[in-house]
Amino acid sequence: MTDTRFAPYAALLLRLTLGVAVLAHGLMKVFVFTPAGTVGFFESIGLPGPLAYLVIFAEVAGGLALILGLWTRLVALLLVPVLLGALWAHAGNGWVFSAPGGGWEFPAFWTVTLLVQAMLGDGAYAVKVPFRLLDGGAAPEAARS
Repeated sequence: MTDTRFAPYAALLLRLTLGVAVLAHGLMKVFVFTPAGTVGFFESIGLPGPLAYLVIFAEVAGGLALILGLWTRLVALLLVPVLLGALWAHAGNGWVFSAPGGGWEFPAFWTVTLLVQAMLGDGAYAVKVPFRLLDGGAAPEAARS
């Protein structure tokens, strides 16, 4: 049984951990690999180069949104295809992520944790916005009129 006293803080901890990790990966593509280097990598594995810019944006914006708790369910779900792409990119390298080129265990685990976050929702200390997609509620009265 879920302890409802601690569940919001568990969701917060997961949200912050995911947000920091996603943001760190996006910023690594900007400051370490560089956008041009990321484009080159994408092209080297058969992906369209411009897709790299979309992934960088998704990781930076998505990481910040998760940290703040903005549209947590939607953002977590929108990041799943990014991680499925990472899973595909690392699939041929074996299971463990310490393998040369990185294995697929970490992207697989990360994909599942994003799905768990989408199911849990914001958790504690999230920025609240008037209309929240995928939270099961309708827009507030003021937004409907």
